[in-house]
Order: sequence, then structure tokens, then C-alpha cells
Amino acid sequence: MAFFVPSHSRLITVVTSTVMNMTTSASVPTGPDAAPSGGTVTDRLVEANQRYAAAFSDPGMDARPVLHVAVVACMDARLDLHAALGLELGDCHTIRNAGGVVTDDVIRSLTISQRKLGTRSVVLIHHTGCGLESLTEDFRTELELEVGQRPAWAVESFRDVDQDVRQSMQRVRTSPFLQHTDDVRGFVFDVRTGLLREVDPAA
Repeated sequence: MAFFVPSHSRLITVVTSTVMNMTTSASVPTGPDAAPSGGTVTDRLVEANQRYAAAFSDPGMDARPVLHVAVVACMDARLDLHAALGLELGDCHTIRNAGGVVTDDVIRSLTISQRKLGTRSVVLIHHTGCGLESLTEDFRTELELEVGQRPAWAVESFRDVDQDVRQSMQRVRTSPFLQHTDDVRGFVFDVRTGLLREVDPAA
């Protein structure tokens, strides 16, 4: 499947042969020399960054995304968005949260992305097997009982992933703060096949 971003000449093609090779520790060496001196996960990440920085050179990019597109997606560790969408460093803004739902804070980021950094297209990506499908707003009550304070935020749980994508598209398209709402498309990413399936906003 492919989709075209009007503000750029490149065709973005979903690459299915590489998506399923994702791992949460691909950039971290294994074997007897893999253990960091501190022993924590954060220590391992810091050591990985030191190796990264040793070979790093400033690409000289502007802060504005090359493709003028913002991608809103779930924070699920199985989604490697750049690989799945054929994106390169500097191509897009990526906004992620639990479920990839459009919250007030996502609207905040999209507003800055559009008004100050030139993006015009919005791509919304949910996925199969999302953890929010197994939660309810009772989670907030459980937290209140545990810590003595009720969260101000909503869980934004859902049962129908397609319907939640439609709701997210509607929230973007009706926001008074966003200037560009004509190119807003929503998808469901299949974590087993790596394929995107577009959601019909009118269904």
C-alpha cells in the first residue's frame, strides 16, 4: 500500500519485508561485552548513545520536516514508524502516546507543528492488539484508590479500533487551532503483517 503526500515529490511506500525484523534492543550489542558498567537499562542506552555520537556528524537539517507531514501514532514498542513508512531522519514530526489518540496535548503539538514548522498533512496510526482495548475508565478509579488522587486525564480506551481512528480524524478536522485539515488520513497498522489498512472516515 502507498500514499502520497502532496507537499513533497516522494512516494511513501509501506515496506513489509523489514517491519517484522524490529527489536527493542537492535542497537545494543549482545554477548560478553554487552553489560554496561552501571547495569541499568538507562546506563545501556547512554552507552549506546556514546557509540552513536562517536560516529555522528551534524546533518545540517532545518527543524522543519522535509515532507511537511506530522504522524500521530501509538507508543507501542512494536511500531517502527520510520521503517514502516519508508521515512528518513528529518522527514516528519512524530507524535506518540498511549493508543495514538488525539488528545488536547496532541492538538497542542500539531498546532505548533503546522503554524510554526510548516507541516500540512496529518497521518493517524492506530494498531491491532492495542493495550487500550483492554482498559476502561475504571483504571482512573483504581489509581484514585491507590494514590488518593483522581487523574485529570481520560484513559481514552476503546473497543473498536476503526471507530477510534475516525474519532481521532474528526478531532483533528474540527480543531479551531489547526490551519490544514484537508489532508488528514487514518490507518490501522497490523502488528503481525506490518501492513497499514486505511480507515474510511465516512463508514
